[in-house]
Amino acid sequence: QVQLVESGGGLVQAGGSLRLSCAASGIIFSINVMNWYRQAPGKQRELVAQIFRSGFTNYADSVKGRFTISRDNTENTVHLQMNNLKAEDTAVYYCNMAGGWGQGTQVTVSS
Repeated sequence: QVQLVESGGGLVQAGGSLRLSCAASGIIFSINVMNWYRQAPGKQRELVAQIFRSGFTNYADSVKGRFTISRDNTENTVHLQMNNLKAEDTAVYYCNMAGGWGQGTQVTVSS
């Protein structure tokens, strides 16, 4: 069973940057798509960004131009570089891949 461990969340002022990382273990096959989701208080979990093994990426409209997803296939890790953060980006961020979910990491953006 896959285990996912996230890191990199925290508190940042609006306009600042954070980099999230997620490392997968417990699997030996290649991962096709790696995803980042987020869930704000009182809202449904939403897809933020995804990256396919081919390198194709997809972003939510709200983060396009500010967030960049990347992956390291040799280490089964995925990163989310978040720039120009806004108060509305405040949420718990989850990575999702190979049928598993991370524990979530809190991102708080103060305005």
